[in-house]
Amino acid sequence: MKQIRVAIIGATGYTSLETIRWLLKHPAAKITYLASRKQEQPISELFPELLGRIQLPIAPFNVPAIQAAADVAFLCLPHVAAMEYVPPLRDAGLKVIDLSADYRLKDAAIYEKWYKHAHSDAKNLAAAVYGLSEFFAPEIKNAHFVSNPGCYALAAALGIAPLLQAGLVEPTDIIINAASGISGAGRTPSQSHHFPERNETFEPYAIGSHRHAPEIQQTLETISGNSVHMLFVPHLIPMDRGILETIYLKAKPGATLDDALAAYERAYSGKPFVRMRLNNPPSTKYVANTNFADISVKLCNGRFVVVCAIDNMVKGAAGQAIENMNLMFGIDETAGLL
Repeated sequence: MKQIRVAIIGATGYTSLETIRWLLKHPAAKITYLASRKQEQPISELFPELLGRIQLPIAPFNVPAIQAAADVAFLCLPHVAAMEYVPPLRDAGLKVIDLSADYRLKDAAIYEKWYKHAHSDAKNLAAAVYGLSEFFAPEIKNAHFVSNPGCYALAAALGIAPLLQAGLVEPTDIIINAASGISGAGRTPSQSHHFPERNETFEPYAIGSHRHAPEIQQTLETISGNSVHMLFVPHLIPMDRGILETIYLKAKPGATLDDALAAYERAYSGKPFVRMRLNNPPSTKYVANTNFADISVKLCNGRFVVVCAIDNMVKGAAGQAIENMNLMFGIDETAGLL
């Protein structure tokens, strides 16, 4: 198995730490470059848990140096910032996996509406393949540039898409209640995410204005071929990691629970990281620190109630990115992730 040389751009955040953790266990990947414009120091000084596990320093962003050291670059950067780095890395011939939101929305006008910033890289926006491996693996296998899904959007798509594909639910009546751990807000300190503000509380936020909403809609419409209308309400819950989404979908006349279970079987047969929970609903506890998505479905009072649980830092970010890397380099999709 040929070794894949990996550069991580934006090496100082939670997502980069999670990516490093998993890549250190990967049988075919080696981290060869860590870049950040914030600070230059050994990565183990910033993240002491890496002491004795990786000796690389954090270095400046230098395209020739990265080109010489790496085959693929993971961009663990905030939105807007990624657009500065993707073009030179792509021009240098590297494969790129972007974990920001900058290349998820295919319509630049929609991106500008939701992210309040002009999109400056139309060329690579058109070239980006959406990295939802359960539905777009053939495209990912041939891709040189992958846009990793957002955590909320990934869980929603995995939970909803099979029922839309099978024509079992009304595409215009979808409600998604989602809850995420605090790590989803990133590592940059803020008053709203200060411990006394977040501990012992559970609350919704960004009702009707969360930036993953158009990504969810775009993904579901792409997969199903139908126009979709939905309500997405995210919440913050006082734990480090995890996402739980409870999704309500109006069943079409005659649709049964057996029909729904058959739809999930068709969609996810042979998909190694989706697990159907047939007897008990999913829990964040049992997907934490894994790349699994656990899903259950029930039919109640004319609605399918779908529950999907993922670890937002793994299946919702770093693990999915590594899964996409595996596909891009033609190795076992599960390599380094089980």
